[in-house]
Formats: sequence, structure tokens, C-alpha cells
Amino acid sequence: MPNRSHFNSAHQMMNRLQKVGAKHSSYVDYNIPEKTYHAWFIEDALEFLQRIPDSSVQLVLVDPPYNIDLAQWDTFDDYMDWAHLWLDEIERILSPRGNFAIFGGFQYQTLKKGDLLEVMHYLRHHTSLRFVNLIIWYYRNGMSAHRFFANRHEEILWFAKTKKYYFDLDAVRVPFDERTKKLYLRDKRLNPDSIEKGKNPTNVWQIGRLNSNAKERVGHPTQKPIELIRRIIRGLSYPGSLVLDFFAGSGTTGRVCVEEHRHSILVDNDTDSTNYFKKHLENMDLTSLSPNYEVVLNPNLDNYLKIMQNADTT
Repeated sequence: MPNRSHFNSAHQMMNRLQKVGAKHSSYVDYNIPEKTYHAWFIEDALEFLQRIPDSSVQLVLVDPPYNIDLAQWDTFDDYMDWAHLWLDEIERILSPRGNFAIFGGFQYQTLKKGDLLEVMHYLRHHTSLRFVNLIIWYYRNGMSAHRFFANRHEEILWFAKTKKYYFDLDAVRVPFDERTKKLYLRDKRLNPDSIEKGKNPTNVWQIGRLNSNAKERVGHPTQKPIELIRRIIRGLSYPGSLVLDFFAGSGTTGRVCVEEHRHSILVDNDTDSTNYFKKHLENMDLTSLSPNYEVVLNPNLDNYLKIMQNADTT
């Protein structure tokens, strides 16, 4: 039975491009950089964002404070008045092919809390950013509840600067098991190349939360799983591009950027944040990746951006 995607002109156009071997206008012909650069700034996010040049960032990826009084940095009298200030900067700093991904939740029941619904409403009514996807991060473990259905997911909003946003589905496909692959290859209606590449992970991602004994833990209370961040970075940015996380927290974004050959800028006003990032770097398995990278604390921003832009590629 046909569904809405069968009549979607953009979907039909992508199918036609694939049949003739043509590239979409958002395609980026990138090279793997010989070295990546990663700058960490101990600074207030709002003050820092004002110094970022226009159209200079490929991916903004943030997991902001949720205003649930987890710590001093997670307490705001009027959350949305504060959030508007940094949301307004994102549209300006994204490149034409740039993407913005933000973690959050819909489960907060008081108006002053950091509700992702309010963030979405503001972005759709006060910016020209394009809403692309609502991603559901599903996990099996969580807190119990008695007055509502227990929550087992968080939401991730994906917005783009323009309709020519960069997206690499092949980089995040999920491989089929051999039995399923053989069954699908018998179906002449299906594209064998797509079957070999793997399936679209859809917008529901089942990735476990980090338990207290997880090996990748570095001590930050709201640390996200590496594979969750990796899927976003692989899909919405490309090697050699710049990723910005101005609520860097544990530094997971920076670690993944090192492993995936992206440049990164990490910002956090917590002086302990660099210690979390050091633990991430110590925990990396470089046996197969062997990336060449440089991490600098509080460099001159303009000079460092020039270094990133002029990085040698192969």
C-alpha cells in the first residue's frame, strides 16, 4: 500500500538521481584531513557565540542544561528567556549546508523548566531554520513512575540552515544480519546496493543509556553514549568540517570528532570539563583509528579557525 513518501517530490527526485548516478546539490566532495584540531574554551556560551563568524560551522550539536536543578549550571529563573539568546546565534553561524541537533525532553510539567517543545516552537516561529527530523532516542532502563507512563526515551531535534543541508545516510546505515540480507536479495523489487549498505536506522534509535559502571563514563552526570553522538556526527557532518558544542559537558562530542576526523570547538564554563575530556582521550582505542589531532585550551579563536580551515587534506 502506498504511503506519503510515494508521493513526496523530494523523495522521488532522490530516487531518480540514484538511478542515473547523479549527486544531490548538497553533496560535498571532502578529503580526510591529515590532522584535526580541537579547541576547548572555558567560557560562557553566550559570550563565546557572539565571537563565532557567520556561516562558519557545519554542525552545532548541544545537550543544554534542562533546568532541573541538577547543579548550579542547571538552574535558571526563566529558562526560555536565556535559551532565546543562544538559539538566535545558531542560524547565523551555520554554513549553508549546516545542521543543528539539540537534545531535550517533553516530560517536564512546570512552565519554567527546559521543555524541548518550547525550543521547537521558538525555532519554527522566530528563525528560518528548517525542521528536518524529530529523533527518538529509546532506551530500556529508566526511572519508574506512578502518576504517568514511565519515560524510556529522549528527543533530539534536527534543524538545518537551508534545503541543501548535508546528510550522509550511508555513514549511519545499520548492517543487515546475513539471514535477513539473503532474504532481501531475493526480492527483485529491492535495490541490491542498498541492501549491501544496510538499512536506514529510522528516527527511532535504540541505544542503551550509560549505567554507573559503563567503561566509557568519565564522571559527568549527564554524559551521553558515544555511539549516540557518533551517529549524529557521522550523519550530519563530514570529515574535515567543523563541529561546535557550546555545552560541552563531558566532551563526548570532541572525542567522537577526534575519532571521526572532524575539527571541533568545545565550550563550557565548568573548569572541571577539561578533566572529563582528558579521560575521554585516555580511553580512546587508537589501534585502528590512529588519528593525528591537536587539542588546545583557550586559544585565540580567529587564529585557530584559520588553522582549521587551512588544515592539509589528502
